[in-house]
Formats: sequence, structure tokens, C-alpha cells
Amino acid sequence: MSDNDLMMEHIFDKENFTEKQKKIIEAAIDLFSEKGYASTSTSEIAKKAGVAEGTIFRHYKTKKELLMSIVMPLITRLVGPIVVNDLNKVFDRQYDHVEDFLTALIENRKAILIKLLPIIKIILQEIPFQAELKSHIIEHFGEKAFNLFLNKIKIYQEKGQLIDMPPTSLARLMLTNMFGYLFSRYILFPNYEWDDELETERTIQSIMHGLGKKE
Repeated sequence: MSDNDLMMEHIFDKENFTEKQKKIIEAAIDLFSEKGYASTSTSEIAKKAGVAEGTIFRHYKTKKELLMSIVMPLITRLVGPIVVNDLNKVFDRQYDHVEDFLTALIENRKAILIKLLPIIKIILQEIPFQAELKSHIIEHFGEKAFNLFLNKIKIYQEKGQLIDMPPTSLARLMLTNMFGYLFSRYILFPNYEWDDELETERTIQSIMHGLGKKE
């Protein structure tokens, strides 16, 4: 099963969708991911789906309702479980050095980004503008994932590998660096030439230069 088929399966799970409705949702995901929600018109979605624009509004009162019908079930049924389960694979393992833990975490996030790129692009684009989307993410996996990361940070502080700073601040600074790299790599500049191994190493070096405890 392709990643796109996997997304469709989780959207349509236990729901009665017509074939036209499925085509509308598939077209919306492609266009929202490629162009952004705000830049995509319902007429473009209808054209790509091969339906009349009025058909969209028979199923969804607004374009926003269409967006939410896509992202909410995917966060609940697919993105959330995958993020938490895959993160646990990293958090449950013991790493002697914080650099090894951060490297494993970046590689883990890369795999999820690649697997779920279309829907993650939509989510990232819309988080600043859709309050209910942000709340949904926090509720289903955001807060849990952050607390797991925070606990690891405390462990490496106790080992003397990270500077004395409130763990929440350390966590935020590290995540900003790591997700800044991943966002640039897969969302902003995916067509640039990237040496992924080297960029990961440089990202870790940058973090440790500022936050690692000097011997």
C-alpha cells in the first residue's frame, strides 16, 4: 500500500463517502499540499477531482470544512499514532551521549516527514491560522511528545552533558534547531542539493556548541 493510499484509508475509515467525495478529498490534499490552503480555490479542486464545483458544496459548507474533514481524522487515526509510536522507539532506547540521541531523533523525524509529507505540509501551513487544528495536535500527541523529550533532556543534564538551564528552555532551543533543519530540507527547499548526513551532523554540532556542557 502506498503512503497516499494509507492516508486515504484512514480518512475514509468507517465513514460512508461517495466516489465523488473521495475524489474531492484526494484532489484537495494534492492541491493544499502543493499550493497551500489559502491559494487553492474550490474551482481548482473541482476541476482536479473531475466534478462540478457545486458538488463540493453539497458535501462541505465551506472550504475550511473540507480542510478540517481531511486533517482532523488523519491526526487522530494516522499522524498522531505514528508520531507517538515511532518516537517511543527512540525514547525507550538508552543512548550514552546526547549527540547520539539527537541524531536518532532527527533520523526518526525524517522518516515520518517523508512518509506523511503531503498531510504534514498542510498541517504546518495551517497551524498558525487554525486554532482548533493546533489544539487537536496538542491534545493527540504534541504535549505527550514534548514531555517525553523533556524527560530525556533532564537525564542528559544529570549526566553533565548539557548546560545548566531550565529543561523547558533547552528543549525548545533544541527543537527549534532540529525542526528548522527538517523544515528547510523537506518543505522550503526540497530541490536543493543536500548532504543529509553532513547537515544532520552540523545541526547537532550547532546545538552542542551552544547547549553542550564544556569539559
